[in-house]
Amino acid sequence: MNIVLTGASSGIGFEAALEFTLSKENKVVCIARSAERLRKLLEIARGINPDCTLLPVAFDIVNDDYAALMPFLREKLGTVDILINNAGALINKPFKETTPTDLYQMFESNVMGHFNMIRHLLPLMGPGGHIVNIGSMGGFQGSVKFPGLSAYSASKSALHTLTECLAYELSETGIRINCLALGSAQTEMLEMAFPGYQSPVMAFEMGKYVADFARTGHKFFNGKTLPVAVTTP
Repeated sequence: MNIVLTGASSGIGFEAALEFTLSKENKVVCIARSAERLRKLLEIARGINPDCTLLPVAFDIVNDDYAALMPFLREKLGTVDILINNAGALINKPFKETTPTDLYQMFESNVMGHFNMIRHLLPLMGPGGHIVNIGSMGGFQGSVKFPGLSAYSASKSALHTLTECLAYELSETGIRINCLALGSAQTEMLEMAFPGYQSPVMAFEMGKYVADFARTGHKFFNGKTLPVAVTTP
């Protein structure tokens, strides 16, 4: 399978990338801003499976030029079977201190970046393709909300709705799209949101779940935002 995964330099994205590279049949393009962290990911992946094909790409999905990224993807992959939009950012700040710039940054990182990836990669995807957006329980309707996360949660809610809308727009293409509203997993982002909290779910466990869902979830779901949480937060 040909896989493009954003936000691969740490946490759940890092672990999902390693899960995919266990099979030498997969080609995995791992996108993140940190070239150094991507080099570490490649080193670990090759240590686990010397025959893996992991292609690290230092790229900012919000600010960099997609005209430079697309020729690389066409050359190395040709077509894309799975796109996982995992990149994102978090601001933890009381609403009274949250600025319009903060809110704009959250929507840029957690919505616009994914919008750009989907728009540019659609021509490389065909029937049977699966787009997986990584949302959050913080933006899931009816879930418990927490102070300090209003901008972050609002941006994730927008991503959830974008997923549902695109399922209808893409229905005739055979490409399916779903969103996983993740609860806590032990990552750097969790520590930013809830300092000192220890999640019962490890990053590698959630990463494996995301990879497994990306491979098979489109057989059972389309246009769904699925909560993935065992605790609150």
